[in-house]
Amino acid sequence: MTLLLAQLQTIPQSIDYVRILPEIVLSLFGILVMVLDPLVDEENSQKALGYISFIGTLGALLATWYMAQSPGLAFSNIVRVDSFSIFFTFLVIAIAAVVILTSFEYMTVQRIRAGEYYALILFSVVGMALMASAVELVMIFIGLEISSISTYILAGFRRHEASSSESSLKYFLLGSFATAFFLYGVALIFGATGSTNIDIISQKLQSGNIGLLVYAAMAMMFVGLGFKVAIAPFHIWTPDVYEGAPAPVVGFMSTAPKAAAFAVLLRVVFAINAPGRFWFLWVAAALSMTLAYSSIAHAGYLLVAFAMTTPENSVTGISAAMFYTAAYAAMNVGAFAVVSHFANAGERYVNLEDYEGLGRSSPLLAATLTIFLLSLIGIPITGGFFAKFYVFSAALRADLVWLTLIGVVNSAIGAYYYLRIIVVMYMRESRKEVPVAPVSFGLATALALSVFATLYLGLLPNRILQVAQHSAQDLLPLPSAAAAAQIPQPAPSSAH
Repeated sequence: MTLLLAQLQTIPQSIDYVRILPEIVLSLFGILVMVLDPLVDEENSQKALGYISFIGTLGALLATWYMAQSPGLAFSNIVRVDSFSIFFTFLVIAIAAVVILTSFEYMTVQRIRAGEYYALILFSVVGMALMASAVELVMIFIGLEISSISTYILAGFRRHEASSSESSLKYFLLGSFATAFFLYGVALIFGATGSTNIDIISQKLQSGNIGLLVYAAMAMMFVGLGFKVAIAPFHIWTPDVYEGAPAPVVGFMSTAPKAAAFAVLLRVVFAINAPGRFWFLWVAAALSMTLAYSSIAHAGYLLVAFAMTTPENSVTGISAAMFYTAAYAAMNVGAFAVVSHFANAGERYVNLEDYEGLGRSSPLLAATLTIFLLSLIGIPITGGFFAKFYVFSAALRADLVWLTLIGVVNSAIGAYYYLRIIVVMYMRESRKEVPVAPVSFGLATALALSVFATLYLGLLPNRILQVAQHSAQDLLPLPSAAAAAQIPQPAPSSAH
């Protein structure tokens, strides 16, 4: 395969396909799973098709590495391969790989046929990867639709449950409405600048020709992207959709699509240099952090980094946002992996009291969940600690004192909800018998990868920070990147 790719690269036209190689690999494996699904009996389909899909994600990760050797523009400048797009492409594919490993056991226990499920995950990631690398707003919209349509269906995959069908329908209706806002914003920005290419739009806006139409376009696009990342006040769909969707899908939806949407939001905010964005982002971050839901609150913490809109703080803000996205993905996917295993058939055990005494009945599972919860709080030696540290320290350097204060206070309040779960697991006796099945090989691998990533980002964050900083410089126009400040380094005791 490597030899064939090397030969293809000698043909000028083929370099374009090398720069979307991960998407090609994921699409081929998604089609393969769909073709094989009718040929595999239902009893064996869960693991057989699951392993094929997992191999597809590994192939896509290898393709991402290969693609990284050939940075540049492709297909008439609508796709750009640089360290920024590579970072997010690698991240969403890695999330999909862990979710697929988590799903082996879940699909068997829930008695759900697996072919469409795994294919939809792969196709969804194709759209997310396109969102990360596209520098043309129409292509971003196409990637957004590919990702969204797949996740709409995944949200309703527990077909025998009315709540799951309701979840899918609500997500589809509200998601389509939000996507219409984004598309209308794209139309308005085309009317104002004559282009949908991000680089050209940025040049037009830097010339100082900013009219009311541009502000309206940016507002529309922010509404559409705000829905996808579930920031306040565009978060009302989240509780109902997450409640009805399958547990592994919730872990997937709360991380991978958000990572891709944040990649687009970073391009809109920093590459386009969207006018009038500061107060919108400030208010949205403050509202999101103040709300009680975990996923929304963490989106608010991450959004703090977007409020650093001056050239000297841009690299710091982008780097902090990218690090937070990676850390949140590791701990959240891991936490939902534990939840999906513990939920059992029909997802009967998803309430807080069901976790009473888990520290005694399943010490390893409880310890693993504790690591993820401590990271969500932001306890040292976990990725969540440095994620919040870099976001808040960068905000202070940008004189966003009040926003930082709101974040710190809400983080302390949010710690109560996570610590409450730990207390229930270790300090209360179980009042009812909750069966805990043995951990399968696939789930054990997924949990091990999530724990490793969470602790690695907490103990040795420098490498990822350097990658994020380099990616931020690729994202920004040259004058801004050259003048940007360096991201603060961790204490020597934690970084070595």
